[in-house]
Amino acid sequence: MWWPGTGSRSAFSNVNPIIVALDVPSAAPARALVEALDEQAGFYKVGMELYAGEGLAYVRELAGLGKNVFLDLKLYDISETVKRAVAVIAQSGARFLTVHGSNAVMRAAVEGRGSSDLKLLAVTVLTSFDQDDLAELGYPTPLQDLVALRAHHAKECGIDGIVCSAREAAAVRAIIGANGIIVTPGVRSATATAGDQKRVATPAEAIEAGANYVVIGREISRATEPAAEYRRILTAIDSTQSSFSRR
Repeated sequence: MWWPGTGSRSAFSNVNPIIVALDVPSAAPARALVEALDEQAGFYKVGMELYAGEGLAYVRELAGLGKNVFLDLKLYDISETVKRAVAVIAQSGARFLTVHGSNAVMRAAVEGRGSSDLKLLAVTVLTSFDQDDLAELGYPTPLQDLVALRAHHAKECGIDGIVCSAREAAAVRAIIGANGIIVTPGVRSATATAGDQKRVATPAEAIEAGANYVVIGREISRATEPAAEYRRILTAIDSTQSSFSRR
């Protein structure tokens, strides 16, 4: 897989790009899904719902099973609080952690993670937002310009990657370079409904646009056969990328 516009092979080229969202309220259904997917899925998102129910204990449990954990907390607080919270999370075994794309927050997070292996990702604009939502919040700038600005700031602050929609992934890739991490939520297969997301794309489109990872939740977790649905999505991504690499 070649990243668009980079001219070089990404360090993530051979990595399974699917992060399965464990959007459930407790460990029991999360464990059931992890067991159903077995060894084929190695990366899971723990968001605010599951974190509220189980805390870092379940993050440690997943890490103990050899799974990668994307802890999606979107930390946003005063610098000292963010720094101290990240220092604790850095010892949990989580691989990725999200923080808001505020300069003070990002610098505090970088300080808090110290020399640990925790990768920090800055959230730019939620994929459930569109231009009207930004206007309601008082932002006069075009949405894609705000994403680009936050990506530039994240790179300057020493953040490892960006969370953005597939629609901005190519522009973000050009800003953060081939070795930066891009995680794209809000992806849906062509036959799936958009739900509460507004800036959506298919998983294959997101990867082709420059994302390293796509976050997929209900499409897998609510499938009659989650493992089969997981394989179907992964096959679709692989098929598209094989075609893309031959262009």
